[in-house]
Amino acid sequence: MQRKRYAPGRTGSTARSAVVLALGLGLGAGLAGCSSGAPADDVKVDAKAGVASAAAPPGRYRTLFEPCGSVPQAVLKEMLPGAAALPDPERDRTYRGTAAVTYDTDRRVGCSWRADTPETSHRLSLDIERVVSYDTAVSDDDRAQEVYVRKQLAADIPLPPTAPPEPTGTPGGTTGPTGTATTPPAHKPTTAGDTAVTAPTPTATASTAPVSGGPTPSGAPASTGLESRVLEGLGDVAYLDDILGNPGANSRQRSVSVVFRTSNVIVTVSYREETTGLSEAPDSTELQERARKVARLLADRLEE
Repeated sequence: MQRKRYAPGRTGSTARSAVVLALGLGLGAGLAGCSSGAPADDVKVDAKAGVASAAAPPGRYRTLFEPCGSVPQAVLKEMLPGAAALPDPERDRTYRGTAAVTYDTDRRVGCSWRADTPETSHRLSLDIERVVSYDTAVSDDDRAQEVYVRKQLAADIPLPPTAPPEPTGTPGGTTGPTGTATTPPAHKPTTAGDTAVTAPTPTATASTAPVSGGPTPSGAPASTGLESRVLEGLGDVAYLDDILGNPGANSRQRSVSVVFRTSNVIVTVSYREETTGLSEAPDSTELQERARKVARLLADRLEE
């Protein structure tokens, strides 16, 4: 009997092996489980199944630095003026700070310092969080941006405007079905309680001047440049929150927070001063300058 010559496209174990090898990831395991008697013509191949989608890139940071040693003592002396009058052992403990309780120092760390006098009390605290996305389709940076946006919206600071989409018809808007110009819908900020934030990463940040329509902290005149606002030149995105409160009948308290994101790390610097008796309310300019100084130091530390 004359042996049949091999021709491409014939069924058989050799042809099936070639199909399995060509499909690669995803389909290879499924075809390997087919019985040796199953014809290759019975295998249905999805054109999309053979292309594995690329996972989102990881964030820049895999670890975090030790926070209590991240602020130089010279800066702490400026932030905590009351510590200078303390006895040496107590002053040393004050400058060392108190580390925040955490169960994973590669994911979140913090530290706080406090110094009191009969007239004033100063407290500085740091919170540093490394955000990790467990969704392969969402990068660590994008997930960190979602967390950051929630914080900014919770502080009632509007998001910076983004560039509108390019018009496709009449200038000033897109062309609707009837040929009339329609204005692109305004962006609706996502509230802090939403499970997913769809706000885009800001493509431009405002200057240190107050954001139009932004909140004005109690005790600060409008349009002074000291209002809660978006900051530029600090990390990828940043904002400052300034709040004046009255914790007691004879005391006044001002809290300044500077929050910024660099890649997948979010840093919060909180600086608070409380005055009692006849002392004046804490000054916004002084507190904001000090808080921003610490924030810049930490931003530089992340760039090392």
